Amino acid sequence: MKKFDKERVLLAIAAPALALVAAFTVTALVLLATGKEPFNAFGVMFEYGSKADSQVYILNKATTYYLAGLAVAIGFRMNLFNIGVDGQYRLSAFIAAAAGGAMNLPGLVQIPLIILVAMLVGAMWASIAGLLKVYRGVSEVISTIMLNSLATALISYLLVDGRLGVLDPDTNIVSTEPLPESSHFFTIPAGGDLDPIWGFLVVAVLAGLAFWFVLGRTRFGFDLRSVGRSEPAAQASGVGVKRMIVTSMVLSGAMAGLVGMPTVLNDTHQFTADFPLGVGFTGIAVALLGRNHPIGIALGALLWGFLERGANRLEFEGYDKEIVGVMQGVIVLCVVIAYELVRRYGIKRQQQRVGAELAQQAVNLTKREVAQ
Repeated sequence: MKKFDKERVLLAIAAPALALVAAFTVTALVLLATGKEPFNAFGVMFEYGSKADSQVYILNKATTYYLAGLAVAIGFRMNLFNIGVDGQYRLSAFIAAAAGGAMNLPGLVQIPLIILVAMLVGAMWASIAGLLKVYRGVSEVISTIMLNSLATALISYLLVDGRLGVLDPDTNIVSTEPLPESSHFFTIPAGGDLDPIWGFLVVAVLAGLAFWFVLGRTRFGFDLRSVGRSEPAAQASGVGVKRMIVTSMVLSGAMAGLVGMPTVLNDTHQFTADFPLGVGFTGIAVALLGRNHPIGIALGALLWGFLERGANRLEFEGYDKEIVGVMQGVIVLCVVIAYELVRRYGIKRQQQRVGAELAQQAVNLTKREVAQ
């Protein structure tokens, strides 16, 4: 049985805790510099965020952000920077919504088909970056950024009346054909007159469990992490590095395909031109904050949902809504710095423990020699 390492757990908690404290401190200074009272702003955010309707909003938002964070974290575990989650998720949601609107099957058949289409599209789109990296040496950062633009252009071309889009004469909005009612995902009643909680939250939890098990408890996950830490060492031990790079990009893209499903299946039931942008980039911040661990990512997603909810209230209280954007940016910056400081401290502590153990062994050896 693995021994519980109290110091290691404390170090893991210290980094995000330090980052949050630093972020709130910097945000308070920014508010003071603009002549605003910071503690009142934080109080408004916490009070509004604790309301029942706000908690439903936060959970629904966090479901999407959590899936985006998982998609990014798969690449991070492989030491790959998949910036293309935003394009992968939007293209997946668009194709899946168009396919769902064109079908009229029983919900038990059609809903899994829609989800499968979304995952396949995301996996195929992300695989392009993986193949370019393996066979042409193209950085996944460059290729995924370009693929984001290509995905947006492809959606704009196809989301036209007469192609995969349908024009609503009353609103002049072009969207995909609405999903039939049988394809609407279940919701969880929140009680009273509150909006329901999106049922896709259950799928997000299952995705997190799958992430934890596959990457942390299987040979495949060990190979993936070993390649991320040292490609030459992994290759020397018999791991197919090229295959693992492509596979990890495919898995990241498949997870990205799920990101738009809560919105499509639980909320809009169609894809429109104003489908949420930037969710993939939020996933990067959430994955960093959660340290690529499913529980940490969940906490990061909830925090992001809370901050967005608080931003809506701050506007009514005379504060600039952009202050939450400042806070989010500072959190990401502080997380990177805090993790590096904690990592260096951890290495130093480990070296000290090893030195102390070696010194103690030397003392014990000397005592035995004297006794003889």
